Amino acid sequence: MGTTKIIAYQHEYIQLSNWMKALAHPARIAIITYLANRTSCVCGELVAELPLSQATVSQHLKALKEAQIIQGEIEGTKTCYCLNSEHWNHIQTQWSEFLHQINAIQINCCTNE
Repeated sequence: MGTTKIIAYQHEYIQLSNWMKALAHPARIAIITYLANRTSCVCGELVAELPLSQATVSQHLKALKEAQIIQGEIEGTKTCYCLNSEHWNHIQTQWSEFLHQINAIQINCCTNE
């Protein structure tokens, strides 16, 4: 979407769409699930867990980090990742509020009543 068109939307819509875009790949869902089940940061283990190359895993990690869904710390020659729990909780709250708002609307179109 062009920059001139995106500014016409509410900030909350843009933010939600950016998060959903970052999560809109099965590998990224697998990464989030894996990180959520860990009690410490993960360095090189993700490549062994996913059926993807190191370069592809790195691209997915970059997208998740740019969306602030995960965070990473450099330890020597490796970067270790974990969920950004504060931001993840914010995403959950915003997404839940959005879904609740939509769920509250009674949609009666296209029914055969």
